[in-house]
Amino acid sequence: MNTFHLSLARFAVAVLLTNGVTACCKKEPPVPAPQGPAAPASQKLQPSDVRMFGPLPATFDNPTNPPSDAKVALGQMLYHEKRLSKNQQIACDSCHDLERGGVDGKSFSAGHKGQLGGRNAPTVLNAAGHFVQFWDGRAKDVEEQAKGPILNPVEMAMASSETVLAVLRSMPEYVAAFQAAFPGEADALTWDNLGRAIGAFERKLVSRSRWDNYLTGDDAALTDEEKVGVQTFIATGCIACHAGVLVGGAMFQKAGLVKPWPNQKDVGRQGVTKNDADKLFFKVPSLRNIAKTAPYFHDGSVATLEQAIRQMAEHQLGKQLTEVQVASIAKWLGTLTGEVPAVWLAVPKLPPSTDTTPKPIAD
Repeated sequence: MNTFHLSLARFAVAVLLTNGVTACCKKEPPVPAPQGPAAPASQKLQPSDVRMFGPLPATFDNPTNPPSDAKVALGQMLYHEKRLSKNQQIACDSCHDLERGGVDGKSFSAGHKGQLGGRNAPTVLNAAGHFVQFWDGRAKDVEEQAKGPILNPVEMAMASSETVLAVLRSMPEYVAAFQAAFPGEADALTWDNLGRAIGAFERKLVSRSRWDNYLTGDDAALTDEEKVGVQTFIATGCIACHAGVLVGGAMFQKAGLVKPWPNQKDVGRQGVTKNDADKLFFKVPSLRNIAKTAPYFHDGSVATLEQAIRQMAEHQLGKQLTEVQVASIAKWLGTLTGEVPAVWLAVPKLPPSTDTTPKPIAD
């Protein structure tokens, strides 16, 4: 855990203690939130109000995977390449549709032969900035994560990395693209380089929004109502887990910290660590673009943002929010909806198959 994540974790603990949300207090009944409208916004939020946030960078670079035009272009092709799936009908973009905010709008995505995954597909936008990947944190970065779904029998269902590489090697344009992306390597077309190329592309998927404009000095970027919203968000205690540049994405937290989570079939991080203490712990999602990425939570169980806000307050903080408070928070969360540069949304022209390109397999 780096210095920022450690500081954020310590801040989260401090806020939780302030709000009475500790293990020793779990037996106490939830404390209702104050009734009535949220407090009026000040003319301008003070720096102390937003000290635990920050504007998005232009890109989330990885020093161990330095970007180049050739590498990013290759990654963009591979992101849309359906021939990386067994039936040649599924690509990364199938479940993480860049035209829909990096999601597919479904509780569970359909993979090979229509099989449904067991968790909601989160947005790929800004995902490269998360401290780990997947809901359970089993991948350290997007370079590692990119390879997982390709071999997952429920998702893209390819038999092995060797099978994937055979498909790519059958097309001369891909061989040349890998050589250009990874110059000087004796064998540029490798499984790890596939992950590096897709990762380099995904690190460009940064969606700056009006919130970033506000944080960088444009006070007019937010309305007074939206300023009330962020103050309500902070006062409610949501900032304990949803802080930082991504408004989340920097820690694990238990689903049902105060009140038991409705659906406990998925044990979360415990499935990775085999540690009982990690049961029901999941990566805290980023709230960037949250207004456009329903349904919500790891189990895709909630259809609306307003209900997600209520459920979070109740189960994580032990609070019952008023309709005014819910609407106020939702109003501010809408300012986190950003746009990815159009160049990254484009579907590139992909190499044609050759006589030696393996055919799709239906079963």
